[in-house]
Amino acid sequence: MMNTFLRHLAKITLAGSIALGVATIAHAEDKIVRIGFQKYGTLILLKTKGQLEEKLKPQGYTVEWTEFPAGPQLLEALNVGSIDFGTTGEAPPIFAQAAGAPLVYVGYEPPAPEAEAILVPQDSPLKTVADLKGKKVALNKGSNVHYLLVKALEKAGLAYTDIEVNFLPPADARAAFEKQAVDAWVIWEPFLAAAEAATGARQLANGSGVVDNHEFYLASRDFLDAHPGVVDTIVASLGEVDTWINANRGDVADQFSPALGIPADVLEVAVERRKYGVKPITPEVVAAQQKIADVFHDLGLIPAAIRIADAVKKPQS
Repeated sequence: MMNTFLRHLAKITLAGSIALGVATIAHAEDKIVRIGFQKYGTLILLKTKGQLEEKLKPQGYTVEWTEFPAGPQLLEALNVGSIDFGTTGEAPPIFAQAAGAPLVYVGYEPPAPEAEAILVPQDSPLKTVADLKGKKVALNKGSNVHYLLVKALEKAGLAYTDIEVNFLPPADARAAFEKQAVDAWVIWEPFLAAAEAATGARQLANGSGVVDNHEFYLASRDFLDAHPGVVDTIVASLGEVDTWINANRGDVADQFSPALGIPADVLEVAVERRKYGVKPITPEVVAAQQKIADVFHDLGLIPAAIRIADAVKKPQS
């Protein structure tokens, strides 16, 4: 009888130990902050400086960084739970929200309309956006430049259907552009400045007078709900880096360059075309995003109408 009792007690103890181990692993995983970044913006400097890790370490958190070629790919990772936080331009969160991604807008950078443009080869006969009629134009589907193209065409009196759109990520688009397999390329910084420097490409138009080109910071809803203080720490740290950038413009390109593998003189151009100073989402910014979402819905680019306000972080009470 005693042996049976001891065997039963051992099973209970083993089960409890396994459960505790699983709980411990789960708790440890909860302490990992997974951040997605791209080859631009404040997030990559935050990664380089390491100050977020310093702030979160006393709370037991570690930070994992993953690079993405563009915003749509980054938000797909957020949608499937591979990352918790990231940054994109205006269009990607609209496409992602329309696809049901559980994202939340938690901050934005000032408008930077000159940081995206429609490029053509140096020797191209195309001189204006109106000349794009019937031409092949490359862009990353669902990226911030998608809206630039729509509005630039509209301003030039063309419909979106008047051109042939080729959806290509930046690296493939650059290759197609250099081979002149496409007539134009709609792209953002720092790819924009890099292409201009390397190929002598010309701008048909940039976002000035056409689009705002905001940069947004987004978190997964589950992560924000479970770790609101961590999200606040990330945004506050981004604000500190933005303040440093504005006070040290001459040093920014040198710090970006090793992380990006792009020459500092090229990055100086890209940095000057952007504005820095993260802020909470405002009703005006929500309205601007809603306008973009409505345009995409009208064009059939997203399957259903969405409400941007449903995906905005609520003010703390």
